Order: sequence, then structure tokens, then C-alpha cells
Amino acid sequence: MTRWPAPALSILIYHRVLARADPLLPGEPDGAQFERHLRLLKRCFNVLPLGQAARRLRDGTLPWRAACITFDDGYADNAEVALPLLQKYGLDACFFIATGYLDGGQMWNDRIIERVRHAAGGELDLSAHGLGRLPLGSVAQRLLAIDAILGALKYQPFERRQAVAAAIHDQGAYPRRAALMMSSAQVVALRRAGMEIGAHTQRHPILAQQADPEARSDIGAGKRQLEQLLQAPVTLFAYPNGKHGRDYGAQHVDIVKSLGFEAAVATDWGVARAGCDLFQLPRFTPWDRGSVRFLLRLGQNMLRA
Repeated sequence: MTRWPAPALSILIYHRVLARADPLLPGEPDGAQFERHLRLLKRCFNVLPLGQAARRLRDGTLPWRAACITFDDGYADNAEVALPLLQKYGLDACFFIATGYLDGGQMWNDRIIERVRHAAGGELDLSAHGLGRLPLGSVAQRLLAIDAILGALKYQPFERRQAVAAAIHDQGAYPRRAALMMSSAQVVALRRAGMEIGAHTQRHPILAQQADPEARSDIGAGKRQLEQLLQAPVTLFAYPNGKHGRDYGAQHVDIVKSLGFEAAVATDWGVARAGCDLFQLPRFTPWDRGSVRFLLRLGQNMLRA
């Protein structure tokens, strides 16, 4: 007799939803693409708040084709572009906020992207930082330059990564721009709109590269700051970068549990089923632009578990 697998939970990760497509951010959907995703999710899945989905995983009551929508980091376009679309379709999402970048902050990777975007001429000389001279004559070359710089810095010790990114950024001149990250008021507005707010550390470090007391401090600070802002418990957590064994380990899972979180998400692909570890829930990045490929990719991801 054929036995069907247990109901599975697909958790989608987004970072940004752009007001308009950006050739230097090809993996980030614009509003129209995100709306297509929402229509498909509404039609084909049971979209649940992440906290409820985690409890139903624990209790064995997860519905078939369950899905959750999550956002990492705390970009302002989450509130400005994504929230109205979520409300249009009556769907919930969980927003994981790195609190150190609220109210005018800028993450290290965005400093690099901004530097490459506004670099004049056909080359960016980063020899002083050990990164050579990078050609910038086309959009494709600028994308390669961004990937090369981010790849070289990502796993540097936190303070060095921050310092080098700041030094590279400060070599350039930039037009005035709107705030890239959310304001505290936007986080509160998301919560008042019925969205979930989760913690994502304070400074967004690679936890595996920190001493355990420092990692605990960063995780705990992000949680406390959000709870003070929202005047409510924050019970969901997302590991920065989120690959098990590379970006976080068993000791960080233990820290998250000890700080009173009820569930946590990683970025390893796959789906969650009853009996899984609620503190290492896998997630899926939906980069496909076409509707058919988007659904096929979700289906392939469901076969991983």
C-alpha cells in the first residue's frame, strides 16, 4: 500500500521587493514579480504565519501544501512595496530585522554595491585592499565586480569586513538617496498591520566566526531591542547567512533556545515536516521570474526532504 509523505512546510525567503527592477540586483524581485508570486501562493498553497506553522509542525496538525513567507534584514521596501501587496492578497509574512541598521543604517554588502554602482570610468582600483583592479565597462562587469568583492569579504572577521567595506565605500561620491533600511516606525507599522516580527541579531555577523559570548550578546541584543520597540515578545529568529555548519553551529542553536525563542529558520534548502527541528527550519529562495518555473522550483524543493 502506497504511503504519502507527511504534509510539508515550504518557507520562502525574500530580502527585498524593489519598486522597479534593478540590473545590479538581478536576484531581487520587483513589485510586479512579487505580486505574481503572491497570486500563485494564494491559489496553490495554504499560507500560514510562521509562528502558527511552527506550532502546527510540533503538534502534527500542519495542512497540506503549507507555506510561509519570510523577509530577512529589514529593508525599507519591505514596508513600502511588499506590505501593500501582502495586504492586497490577505497574506501574512514574518520580517526578520537586524536592529543595528534601523533608522538610517547601511549593511556592509550594500556599501559595496553602492560603490560599484556609482564608480566613474571603466575600472575600480581596489589594489590597496588586496582586491586588484576590477573592470566596470558594462553591467555584466559591474555584477562580476560586486560578486568578487562580496565573496572576498564575506567570511573575513566581522570588524575587518566592516572596516574594509566602509573604506571602499568612502572612496566614492554618491547622490542623495532615500533610507535603504527600515525605520523603527516602519517596524511598528508592520506589526500593527498583523505581520510577524522576528529577530536577526543586532549587527548581522557570521555567528560561527564569533566567540560564543559575543554571539550570544548579538543575538540577545537584537531580541531585546525589538521587544522594547514593539512592547511584545519576539519568539522567532533567523540565523544570519544561515548555512548550518558554515554560518552557525549547534552551540548557536542552544543559545537561541536559551534566550526564549520558540523557532528559528536557516537558509538550507528543503521543507519541514512533523518531527523536524523547530530551531533549524529550512527555507527556499524563489528567484525564478516565470510563474511555471516558480512553481516547478517549489515542487523540486519539496522533494529535498
